[in-house]
Amino acid sequence: MFLHIDIDSFFASAERSVDPTLKHIPMAVGSRSNLEIFNKKRTNIRLMNENSGAFVTPVFYSDKKKSFESYFVDTIEGHRKIRGIITTASYEARKYGVKTAMPIAQALQLCPHMVVVPSHYTLYHKLSHQIHVFVQSKIPKVEQYSIDEFFGDLSGWIEEDDVYDFAKSLQNELLEKFDIPVSIGISHSKWIAKLATESAKPLGVFEVKDIDSYIEDIPIKAFPGIGKGFQERLGKYYISTLGELKRHKSLLYTWKKPGIQLYHRATGTDNEGIQSRGERKSIGISRTFDAIEQSSEIKRRIMIMARHIVYMVMAIEVNPTTYYLKINYEYGVKVKKTETVHRLFSETLFKKILFDMYDEIVHPEKSAVKISLSVSNFTQQQIKTLSLLDIEEDMNHKDLSKEIQKLRDRFGLDIIKTGSEL
Repeated sequence: MFLHIDIDSFFASAERSVDPTLKHIPMAVGSRSNLEIFNKKRTNIRLMNENSGAFVTPVFYSDKKKSFESYFVDTIEGHRKIRGIITTASYEARKYGVKTAMPIAQALQLCPHMVVVPSHYTLYHKLSHQIHVFVQSKIPKVEQYSIDEFFGDLSGWIEEDDVYDFAKSLQNELLEKFDIPVSIGISHSKWIAKLATESAKPLGVFEVKDIDSYIEDIPIKAFPGIGKGFQERLGKYYISTLGELKRHKSLLYTWKKPGIQLYHRATGTDNEGIQSRGERKSIGISRTFDAIEQSSEIKRRIMIMARHIVYMVMAIEVNPTTYYLKINYEYGVKVKKTETVHRLFSETLFKKILFDMYDEIVHPEKSAVKISLSVSNFTQQQIKTLSLLDIEEDMNHKDLSKEIQKLRDRFGLDIIKTGSEL
């Protein structure tokens, strides 16, 4: 039997766990594009990476406290403008129509008395990690699926007749120990257990004993993994529920591996087990901002974002060989460039290649609104797999990057910057 544990309104619940005055009232957590990264006066930024894996991204943080006014409100020529979006709304706020990704200004029109709290990602990462460790102490096989979701395999651990009581006990323990409410879905199928969690919310436990009858009338869009693309393809065959999908096995099998996988997951016949926490396959950063036309400022921001990626690369000790740069301009114009180099990674090399990539794709007459950087294709740092022509130079730059990393670990990420960032 599988459990799927989903933390109810995680960010909101996390804030309530440290501030009880937020309980039982309409409240939400909000965020906005983190442009503090480009602040020349910013100091003492550090990286939280303990809880990161394939589904949980690292987070940069400072100890600087944020208030609603300082974080969400911009005053331009005497006019007060509320920026940012809702990331998580409490159930009390949802009753007023407040939804995830809604502009905060719009949400406050729907619910003027709602309290909006600036996001506090270090708290969320720490709580997620603590809950993961606690669940592992109760269940031998646990998979962290996202920052607020976990799968557990109880096969050979808990008798089937006792699974529901075990889930209720675990739910109560999490509430008592962390003051965090969770909902739990139970099924013989991993993905049906995840679906069942939606039936359990909020703060409930729902066990699926008969998968066929349970899925019969559930809309296909409710199943995790059936996005708009699959919804459109299934809609052409008038398939709107999981029960109808189950009766079209031959159709989905004609869609090869994606269709076959979807069929078995949606019908509870997948036989998939728990996966251990996946290793990171890429590291990336993106930032959205008001339109910028000056090429020099765009380059400066690319270099600052590059420093943050370098810091993460050095922290987890990998050697990326593929670099990616994407720039979004106004009016939907997008340009991107990928470069693969079989060399030792260093801050000097990464920034040099990014400069060259930028020069190849830049639209000097347009204004940029978003920059995305990433690195991938990690290799073992074995000299024989890398370019011998550049190895001596690369090793020197690598050693320098390691020394700089030590200083940044001790004094913060901003202690050393290159001239291109100023």
